[in-house]
Amino acid sequence: MSHHPAPERHVPGPLQALAFQFKSRVFQLKRGVGEISSRPPRHGRASALADSPVIAEKSAPLWREITPAEFPLTAGKVENLRCAARAFHGVEIPAGKVFSFWRQLGRTTKGKGFTAGRELREGCLVPAIGGGLCQLSGLLYQAALEAGLEIVERHGHSRVVPGSWAEQNLDATVFWNYVDLRFRGTSAWRVEVELTAADLVVRIRSAGAAMTKTAAPPAEAIPRPAPSGDCLTCGMLSCFRHPAATAAHAPSMGHSAFLLDARWPEFDRWCRSHSREGDRWLVPLDGRRWKKANYKWSPPPGVTTERATLQALLRSWQQRRLPGQGAKRQLALLEGDAALARRYAKMLSPECRHLVVAQNLLPHLWQAGVLGGRSFDVLMQRWPMDELQRRLDVAKEKHPHSTTLGDFRADPELVRAEREALAAAARLVTPHRAIARHFGARAWLIDWDMPQPLELQPAEKDTVFFPASRLGRKGAFELAAALLDEPLVEVKCFGRATEGAADPFKEIACSPGTAADLAAARVLILPAWIEHQPRLALQALASGIPVIATEACGLPEHPHLHTLSSPDPAAMRMVLRAVLQPAPPACVAS
Repeated sequence: MSHHPAPERHVPGPLQALAFQFKSRVFQLKRGVGEISSRPPRHGRASALADSPVIAEKSAPLWREITPAEFPLTAGKVENLRCAARAFHGVEIPAGKVFSFWRQLGRTTKGKGFTAGRELREGCLVPAIGGGLCQLSGLLYQAALEAGLEIVERHGHSRVVPGSWAEQNLDATVFWNYVDLRFRGTSAWRVEVELTAADLVVRIRSAGAAMTKTAAPPAEAIPRPAPSGDCLTCGMLSCFRHPAATAAHAPSMGHSAFLLDARWPEFDRWCRSHSREGDRWLVPLDGRRWKKANYKWSPPPGVTTERATLQALLRSWQQRRLPGQGAKRQLALLEGDAALARRYAKMLSPECRHLVVAQNLLPHLWQAGVLGGRSFDVLMQRWPMDELQRRLDVAKEKHPHSTTLGDFRADPELVRAEREALAAAARLVTPHRAIARHFGARAWLIDWDMPQPLELQPAEKDTVFFPASRLGRKGAFELAAALLDEPLVEVKCFGRATEGAADPFKEIACSPGTAADLAAARVLILPAWIEHQPRLALQALASGIPVIATEACGLPEHPHLHTLSSPDPAAMRMVLRAVLQPAPPACVAS
């Protein structure tokens, strides 16, 4: 077994660093000028090869056993890999065309989101903007070898970090722009770069015949070893870099960030109980200051709260101008979520290792690559978009005349992004029983917050309270069918939106209702296909008012709850008659 000599422990000086910068600028200029008319193309994202066979896949851990002093630069490396993955993932390269690492990525700058990470320079592991990308270039090189791509240009490190790929001659160092990594294939191929919570993964796909196989290069002489500790832990206190590095990167082991939107009391309670000192809560705005009850989150002591106030106010203003229903409204809501997600992405620190994410922000954050290299939980506010749309399609088949059941479907790419993100999530937190059942063991079921009971009023008629608008997704067609043979029943409808010309309540005694009317109702009925926040149904249960609802409403077990497996008018009518039937007189002993 071979042993490397002990690393040289010389102290670099400012003049040596200045000379290195000068030489590198000369080489950068030389390469840039020399390739003005012959530089490789920058390849675009495509989907033609997305389902092609994987011909090479390599992965490497993002994190290792590190101390708090080493963590900041390691977190910076992971952040740089997140930024780089956006430039490489999904890129497809035509046959015979050269793929260039730097041409594809571009220069790493703070403006593009790159930060300080570990970089091997002049025998030291120092902080550098974009540092740590050699892990990506090394994996790309190894995948290219496995796929049989022709290696056009590759450079090994001049020094070897103990235990690194350089010891096996499988590394590929890069330095803008003259130390590059380039290769090409005889068939068109696709590169995919992803970060899981723990690993960096590189895949190459190709639909053509086998690539031109090239043998791995012969082993080279092992160069001089480099120190294993970085600039924060090497102990060379007299180095001119050391004071600046330690001042900018305080020891840490990271924190969690809670990316929140509209407040649910159940999620507020769960987030408070799972926060610890040093965590960060990102909220749209200060709900108490702006008197917005739906944003009145209550972070615990020791948590830093950051707000996206301007973005939230702009979204609110735009939503007030939207129609109450329809595709235009749904599209605008998704765009508002995407804008808030982009703002939150910029507010995240590289040292954030775990996220708790509101579901409406999830697919946009996934598409932006923000979730890579981090574990994350999801606050489930609704059905996943693919399941939501499936349920609406089923309802549309039963009611093809509906004007709302088929008015909008999300972009397939956004649906796919949410599906992938949910599959990668650690925990799916929800109080909704039906959604929890849908995800099985992966769901973290929490309790609904039960409101205070109402002071019930005597009911003069058999009043049915319908806590929704007269829309197909809320079961309006089924409820109307169930009540056609019940002429003595009066319906109080809470919402104002309707199905227009297809309104199912044309022949039903129905009048607008308010939340206060619930106190005088005999029963609340919610035969919904889709219901995510059954707040008024919870209010009725807490007050002792019978509730007839579908399983899709996600309500908890309760003595006053009558659950329907589906919005079936006949079953609903049977339960309704049983609920409205007067109780038999009590027997009196003689």
